[in-house]
Amino acid sequence: MPRSALRVSTPPHDPQVALAAPPVRKREIFGWAMYDFANSSYTTVVISLLYSAFFVEQIVPASGGLRDTYWSIAIVASTLLAIILSPLVGALCDFGGHKKRYLGLVTVACALSTIALAIVDPGEIWLGVVFIALSNSAFMIGEAFCGSFLPELATRKNMGLISGLGWGLGYFGGLASLVLVMFIVTADPAAEQAAYVGQTQAAMIAIGVFYLIAALPTFLLVRERARPAPGFEHASLGRLLKVGLTELASSYRLARHYPTLFRFFLAFTVYMAGLEVVMKFIGIYASGELRMSTGDLIELFLILQIAAAAGALGFGYLEGKLGAKKTVLLTLVWWIAGIAGIYFLDALAGALASDPITVFKGIAVVAGAGMGSIQSSSRTVVGLLAPADRSAQMFGFWGMFMRLALLLAMVFGPVADALGSRRDALLLVIAFFAIGGLMLLRVPLDEASEHADAPTG
Repeated sequence: MPRSALRVSTPPHDPQVALAAPPVRKREIFGWAMYDFANSSYTTVVISLLYSAFFVEQIVPASGGLRDTYWSIAIVASTLLAIILSPLVGALCDFGGHKKRYLGLVTVACALSTIALAIVDPGEIWLGVVFIALSNSAFMIGEAFCGSFLPELATRKNMGLISGLGWGLGYFGGLASLVLVMFIVTADPAAEQAAYVGQTQAAMIAIGVFYLIAALPTFLLVRERARPAPGFEHASLGRLLKVGLTELASSYRLARHYPTLFRFFLAFTVYMAGLEVVMKFIGIYASGELRMSTGDLIELFLILQIAAAAGALGFGYLEGKLGAKKTVLLTLVWWIAGIAGIYFLDALAGALASDPITVFKGIAVVAGAGMGSIQSSSRTVVGLLAPADRSAQMFGFWGMFMRLALLLAMVFGPVADALGSRRDALLLVIAFFAIGGLMLLRVPLDEASEHADAPTG
């Protein structure tokens, strides 16, 4: 999973503090990577697979005209909350110290909000929206806090390896949580609605507890190395927020100095919106349009997790041969073909003399192999274009544009409701990928990367 850091600044660290930092042990790296294992349970089961479909099909009344729109509202609210809090999070990471304490707070907040989904009954739409918004924003902020530990635990040489370890464990965390849910949710939503509702609510409790237990190695093994920056030893949250806003404004003024990088960010926002639609609505689409059972959904996601991990390795090899830009463009074509296959699913199933669900699973697995490639190759582009002395700020912008892509992606819900067809709304996803790819084609990445290492002064 991507490190969508919200931090955008670099504080005036005390060199004496840096010299006093204890050496990093392997168990700390394992403990840090286990946070990805833990929080993947939330995004896999709650956001992508089980609860998203449950919310649209069971919480929202069937007679209502707005169904996917309510899910979009919940995701947009959580994203806006994370963006609003980003200056404070950045200042806490860079100036305030005590990062483990804050990571612990948002971890508990996400887990408890997930557990609270168990009390949301059918028809209680806005209660569900509130708990999704709270849990998902806490998840996003937790990613930022966890990501801020990476420079303390890794060197420039092994940072990619250690980050990849967390990414890989994240896939296994998603798999483990899916297996857990598979044993809890066994009822047929159509034939045993009451049992299905109760089991899904119980699954939310299980995922919240899983998150807390799986995250324990992070808090037990990773040492707190962060110290308040000089002059910020007893700073209030208000002062840290003010500093965060000042640093954020300063970072925005840098935009005009890096036109190529920000042209890339605009293209990235558009094509990432297509991927965000897939990740946030695949469970809703499969359940609502294809009437896939919970068992079929879990089977699909189990295979998808493995395919995504294998695809990340395969496209990673291609990136070394073709370069990051060509790899992103290839992956976008890959995804356009996959979404087009789902759009023409019935015709394709007829031509193959197979049932639509089987064909859908095949398309989803093949297309899903490119899921990690778009994100990892895009992150590589940022690394190539970002000046060495501004890398933290540029990766902060990368995280911000990822959030903007998510906001853009949530247009899918209202569009699907307005058209009365999620299938027709897939054309919007194809447009996101195609327009983003065309924008990327016009960005001269090779020329800009030659000058990226020049000091900015």
